[in-house]
Amino acid sequence: MTRLGRSDLDILPLSLGGNVFGWTADRDTSFAVLDAFHAGGGNFIDTADGYSAWVPGNSGGESETLIGEWLASRKPSNVVVATKVSTHPDFRGLSAANVRAAAEASLQRLGVDTIDLYYAHFDDAETPLEETVAAFGDLVSDGLVRHVAVSNYTAERIREWVSLAEASGVALPVAIQPHYNLVHRTDVERDIVPVAEQYGMSLVPYFALASGFLTGKYRTADATGDSPRAEGAAKLATPAGLALIDALEEVGDAHGASIATTALAWLRAQPAVAAPIASASKVEQVADLLASARLELSADELAHLSRASDAAQD
Repeated sequence: MTRLGRSDLDILPLSLGGNVFGWTADRDTSFAVLDAFHAGGGNFIDTADGYSAWVPGNSGGESETLIGEWLASRKPSNVVVATKVSTHPDFRGLSAANVRAAAEASLQRLGVDTIDLYYAHFDDAETPLEETVAAFGDLVSDGLVRHVAVSNYTAERIREWVSLAEASGVALPVAIQPHYNLVHRTDVERDIVPVAEQYGMSLVPYFALASGFLTGKYRTADATGDSPRAEGAAKLATPAGLALIDALEEVGDAHGASIATTALAWLRAQPAVAAPIASASKVEQVADLLASARLELSADELAHLSRASDAAQD
């Protein structure tokens, strides 16, 4: 287990992504995935109020609803649920009124009294940051949220958020959720990691497996008829990208680990990273995700993978 930033949240260093629930995973599959994750020691679940409004027939909140139904059915212990605000069709942006209304709606869908970790999903340039920071602080003061966090914020805006929170005495963010993986490193390592280290915040990276590319599934640029994310993953199948997959396979084979497990283990070992986020649309995928939380790569292996990834940046 690891501690998330300066919070009191102890988590397995792998977060189960809920973006697929209600999208590529139906109710029964979602429950099976959640059951397998929890049975294997996983306790950190990531979702957002907007998941999965992009699916025809959905209106947003489907992922939270399924997670809430699972929580009510299973009554699991020590589960940490993170969700986000700003993308639900009915609750766009980060005005104070919207943040409060969205949090209350998320609480109802999740069926919990308190959200463990609440992210500002995307920065809102139309709302003064002071208003958003105060709104998140009020949620903590009122007991609706335990800890606050930010996602997709620039380093400058994160520093501004922290300064405003310190000046007004409200809850400081404990985590940052950036797009970060072996094929997308440069801006995060240059800009975001120093901020996280400065303020004692943890990184909880999304797209940890680059939409599936870092599972080794996509060895060509042809993804016809594959999953909804396949086209984006297949675009990464460049010579440099495939050389990176070969390096992951080599390192993984030395540990009896899959390519996906090895890619997540590399990410987990990076400075300030607490728990990469990875999703599973099939229950058979969960074991490889959980294995990454326990795979310890050597310094030489980590350096080898970093070198292999240098030429494969997207």
